[in-house]
Amino acid sequence: MARVYLSLGSNVGDRRSYLEYALQELVGHGVHVVSCSQIYETEPWPEQRAPREHWYLNRAIEVETELPPYRLLTLIQEIEHHAGRTRPVLSPGQYAERTLDIDILFYEDRVVSDDRLQIPHPLLHLRRFVLAPLAEIAAEFEHPTLYQTIRELLAESEDHRGIFPYSL
Repeated sequence: MARVYLSLGSNVGDRRSYLEYALQELVGHGVHVVSCSQIYETEPWPEQRAPREHWYLNRAIEVETELPPYRLLTLIQEIEHHAGRTRPVLSPGQYAERTLDIDILFYEDRVVSDDRLQIPHPLLHLRRFVLAPLAEIAAEFEHPTLYQTIRELLAESEDHRGIFPYSL
């Protein structure tokens, strides 16, 4: 079984329910959830001003799966689609609101880079909303191309957007 780290996010509708839906669907498709970070409420990325109700809920999860990377990606995209996620055509650097966003951060220590999939996620080291939850569950995991731990990447992060533990 491969050890994989995923990032879950939502900023539309019942955000917490979408995160729970993602976990249920992953488990329902044979993906074993090993650990989950707490949920954080975070300002949109990049510099997008939004009212608090449109901030993201984010969390990181560690899973084990027998699915190869591209099959896992297909499953993730199906889960996002069933949660109502749309993929509008946007200009580079623009981001749309999302009912559910699931990113593959790491798949073991593999490096994959093509038009369909990039592992490690190419922007994870720039995003505190990814690094902080990931550091809860994988602080000593070493990035396979940057050769720094998640703890080190978080300590060096220049992303100063708000990120707060979420509670109902």
